[in-house]
Amino acid sequence: MTSQVSRTAEQADGTNAEEQREPGGTKGVRRLDRVIIRFAGDSGDGMQLTGDRFTSETATFGNDLSTLPNFPAEIRAPAGTLPGVSSFQLHFADHDILTPGDAPNVLVAMNPAALKANLADLPRGAEIIVNTDEFTKRAMQKVGYSASPLEDGSLDGYSLHPVPLTTLTVQALKAFDLSRKEAERSKNMFALGLLSWMYHRPTEGTEKFLRTKFAKKPEIAEANLAAFRAGWNFGETTEDFAVSYEIAPATTAFPAGTYRNISGNLALAYGLIAASRQADLPLFLGSYPITPASDILHELARHKNFGVRTFQAEDEIAGIGAALGAAFGGALGVTTTSGPGVALKSETIGLAVSLELPLLVIDIQRGGPSTGLPTKTEQADLLQAMFGRNGEAPIPVVAPKTPADCFEAALEAARIALAYRTPVMLLSDGYLANGSEPWRIPDLDELPDLSVQFAQGPNHTLDDGSEVFWPYKRDPRTLARPWAIPGTPGLEHRIGGIEKQDGSGNISYDPANHDVMVRTRQAKIDGIEVPDLAVDDPHAARTLVLGWGSTYGPITAAVRRLRAAGESIAQAHLRHLNPFPRNLGTVLKGYDKVVIPEMNLGQLATLIRAKYLVDAHSYNQVNGMPFKAEQLATALKEAIDG
Repeated sequence: MTSQVSRTAEQADGTNAEEQREPGGTKGVRRLDRVIIRFAGDSGDGMQLTGDRFTSETATFGNDLSTLPNFPAEIRAPAGTLPGVSSFQLHFADHDILTPGDAPNVLVAMNPAALKANLADLPRGAEIIVNTDEFTKRAMQKVGYSASPLEDGSLDGYSLHPVPLTTLTVQALKAFDLSRKEAERSKNMFALGLLSWMYHRPTEGTEKFLRTKFAKKPEIAEANLAAFRAGWNFGETTEDFAVSYEIAPATTAFPAGTYRNISGNLALAYGLIAASRQADLPLFLGSYPITPASDILHELARHKNFGVRTFQAEDEIAGIGAALGAAFGGALGVTTTSGPGVALKSETIGLAVSLELPLLVIDIQRGGPSTGLPTKTEQADLLQAMFGRNGEAPIPVVAPKTPADCFEAALEAARIALAYRTPVMLLSDGYLANGSEPWRIPDLDELPDLSVQFAQGPNHTLDDGSEVFWPYKRDPRTLARPWAIPGTPGLEHRIGGIEKQDGSGNISYDPANHDVMVRTRQAKIDGIEVPDLAVDDPHAARTLVLGWGSTYGPITAAVRRLRAAGESIAQAHLRHLNPFPRNLGTVLKGYDKVVIPEMNLGQLATLIRAKYLVDAHSYNQVNGMPFKAEQLATALKEAIDG
C-alpha cells in the first residue's frame, strides 16, 4: 500500500516545509519532505560525478531517490555551448518516490549555457546557484545573452545565489602546488560541498571515494578534499545562505532489508551473474561497446571470480556470434547492445531461433533511427524485438520497469531462455540504464532455481530397436529440445541455419516438415508460462492506463496525482511483451477506455489493437527524455473526461 503522504507529495509541485532555528546557531533549518536538485555545466565540469556522489551520500542517509543523468553524445562537446551542457537531476524524499521529478527546486549552473539550457524547466521561486566567474561577456554571447541574466532582472522570480565558485576554489587550494587550471577542475567538489551543507548530507563516503579515486595522486586527492570542505564551510559562514534543509530518511518507504543505490545497468549485470550462479552455468558475454549498454560489459569484466568471461568483439555480429557459440558449448550466453547494434545482430538471433539454444540479448534502447540520439532514451525497439528477423522467428520479450527491477528482469529472461531453449530479448532503455534508485539486496534463498539438465545419452528408439540421440525431440510441457554439450560421446548432431527435420535434426527441405517446425517454434513461445497481469484498480475505474518498461514511474506518479484529486483510474504494467499474459485480453475488455503512454509512436498500442481488437489510445513522446508526471496526469485526466 502507498501511504497518503506519498500520493500528496507526488501531486504537489513544491515541497512541504517547516522551519526552525539550529540550537545555539543563527541559521535556520527548514524541514522538507522532498527536493529536486539539478547540477548542470559543461561536459568537462564533472556534473555526472558530482551528482553521483551526492546521490551516494543521499542513499547512505536513507532517503528514497531517483536520478536522471543527461549528457551529450560527444565525448567532449564544445565548451560553453548549449549542445555541450551536461546535467544530473536527483529527486530525494522522506517517502517513496517514483521519478526523478518534473521540475527542479534547485539548479546549480556552472556557466551561462547551463543556466540557459535549464531555466525553462524551473518553477518560479526555485533556487539558482550560479558560478559568476563564468559569466563573462564572451561566454554569455556564445549562448545568445546580450546582457547578463544575473543583472537584467530576468531572474527576479527566482531565489538567486551568485557564487564565484572558480575563484573560491582557487583560493582554497593556494597551499597546493597546482596550476590555476588544475585548481579550477576542483570547482565541482566545492559545489558538492556547498550542496552537502545545504541538505545535511553525510561526507564520509565522498572523502573516502576521493582518497580511493586519486590514491596514486595523493596531492590531487587532498586538493579535492580541500575544495569539498571549503564548499561546506562556505555554506556554513556565508550570509547568502541563511537556511539549510533537512529531508528525513524514508523510514517507512522500504521493507526491512539491506539496501544500496543501484543503476539499471549495474542491476542488470548483477542479475546476469546471479542467474548464472543459480543455473550453475558459466556466464559468457560477447559484446561490442555501444552507448548506453557499455557499462554492462565494464561491470561484468570485473567479476571473473564468479566464472564470468567477457569478450569485447570487433563488431556487433562477432559479439553475438561468440555468445551463441558459448551457448552451444553449455554456457549462459549473453550479448548486449543498443540502437543500430540490434539490427546487426538480427541474423544471428534468427540462427539462435533455428538452433533453439538459450541466449540473452540485452537491448538498452536509445533514440533512433540509425545512430540517432546515443545518450537519450526511447522505447522504439519493441516492434523490432517482435518481428525484426527474416522468416517466422518468434522470441520472448521482457522489459524491466525501474533501475532496480533490471535485476529481477535479468533473472526472468534467463529463466525463460534456459527452460524453453530460446533466445530472449530484454528491453531496457537509457533512462533505466543510467538512472538509479535504492535496491534491496535479496537473500540467496529468494532467488529462483534455474538449474538445467544437459542431455546425457540416447533419447529415442528407432524401429529396429537401436537407441539414438535426437536433438529435436522435445519436452512435452515446454517444447524445449535437449541441450547437448558438444564433445559428449553419442550426442553428435548437426547445427546451422538450414531447416532441420523434427525430431532427428537432419537437414530437411520437406514442405510439410517446415510447416511443423515453424508452428512448433511459435507454439513454444506462445506456451511460455508467465504471471497474469496485475491490475491496480481500487475504485472500479472505467479507464485503464497500460504501460511497459520505464514508463512505470511517470505513469504511477501521474495515477497517484489523479487519485489524490478524486479521480478514478486503473493501472497495469506489462513485463512480458511476448507472450502477453494470458489474462490481458480479459483485462482490456473490462474497461471503456485504454490509454497506452509510450516513448515511441505507438508500438505497444499497435500490437494491442491487432491482437485484442481493442481501441487503445496512444499517448506518445519521442524527445529523448522520460515523461513528466504532471504531463501524463493532464493527458490521463483528458482521457477520463473525454
